[in-house]
Amino acid sequence: MENTALEQEVNRQLAVLRRGTAEIISERELGEKIRVSLRTGKPMRVKLGADPSAPDLHLGHTVVLGKLRQFQDLGHQVVFIIGDYTARIGDPSGRSKTRPPLSGEQIDCNARTYFEQVYRILDPQRTEVRYNGEWLSVLSFEEIIRLASRFTIQQILERDDFSKRYHAQVPIFVHEFFYPLMQSYDSVAVEADVELGGTDQKFNFLLARELQVQHGQAAQVALMMPILAGLDGVQKMSKSLDNYIGIAESPVDMYGKCMSIPDGIMGQYYTLLTDVPETEIADIQRRIVEGTLHPMAAKKRLALLVTERFHGSTEAAAAQANFEAVFSRRVSTASADIAYEDVPLPGDLSGQPDVGVVDLLFMVGAAASKSELRRLVQQGGIEVNGERIADIGFRVSLRDLPLRMRVGKKRFLSVNRE
Repeated sequence: MENTALEQEVNRQLAVLRRGTAEIISERELGEKIRVSLRTGKPMRVKLGADPSAPDLHLGHTVVLGKLRQFQDLGHQVVFIIGDYTARIGDPSGRSKTRPPLSGEQIDCNARTYFEQVYRILDPQRTEVRYNGEWLSVLSFEEIIRLASRFTIQQILERDDFSKRYHAQVPIFVHEFFYPLMQSYDSVAVEADVELGGTDQKFNFLLARELQVQHGQAAQVALMMPILAGLDGVQKMSKSLDNYIGIAESPVDMYGKCMSIPDGIMGQYYTLLTDVPETEIADIQRRIVEGTLHPMAAKKRLALLVTERFHGSTEAAAAQANFEAVFSRRVSTASADIAYEDVPLPGDLSGQPDVGVVDLLFMVGAAASKSELRRLVQQGGIEVNGERIADIGFRVSLRDLPLRMRVGKKRFLSVNRE
């Protein structure tokens, strides 16, 4: 490949891989690794480690998996490591207490389900699957001690989660210190050129870079993706918080849940979950702010694109038609048969683009407490413009008033500017 053409291809790949990332350590190194790969014809080895702690994947997991697929499409080799051995410890990253270990039977069962879903995104032909028990289980105790001797307790305690637990006098067990060492050793074992993960993995990635150099290897590039916000728009997407969209959910449920996200996180969802060009995403956001594009129209397109990704265009179109039919039926029924109580928009909200549904209803006196309103949301007792609200963090747009809201079974409000 000629020099000019090679540099153009390096820059093209960097532009693809840069999209949506939170941090790359370092982009210069990534560019050089791509350059070497193109010159030699040898694909980069791109590592992702996953402890099969839960068998069901949600859209938050697909942020990293989607980036892995981009590496595959650029001709590189994905090395997917199932942490059958590290899962016996449990990753303490971001946790405020010790994570319970998994049994071998749980690990095997979860791993099987994992790949049934992972291959909806990754190309199986370009995915090398490894289990880290392959190299970790054969280490002698002397080798483990030698591995541990390469790092200090002070280094490990620099991790934010360990530091917080230490100062709060929450127990940290010695075996937990071995998790980042074991994850780092995975990179040595598979000779990773790049490792992908969330921003919560930064400490482990940097440790792996150091360990690779100590073993005479080139340090891997650490590529970190943002943590996707859940349906509440605040906390990270998580099954335990019940604010998630599972990739195995039905098209109707997936589409409907996408329509329930707050307007404020649409940009993140477009960037991390679709292939819409970044310039076009910026234009969508600008037009929403200017009032020339209704947020619901932008959200319908987003919901359609996400549902298409996992279920195909036919199923996605059917899910959209179902949503519109249900939504239209609710709105027309409300308009024809229900007498709404007019309430003015609180002055404190004047000029604001949106507000949490619980906060708004509390401010207009729809209930005696926010806890009562949160309970109504969880019970399916709150509707906005005919749409049932499924999460307590839902935010309603204030650009298009009136807002027609059902609170419980018998109270109907129409929130207006005056």
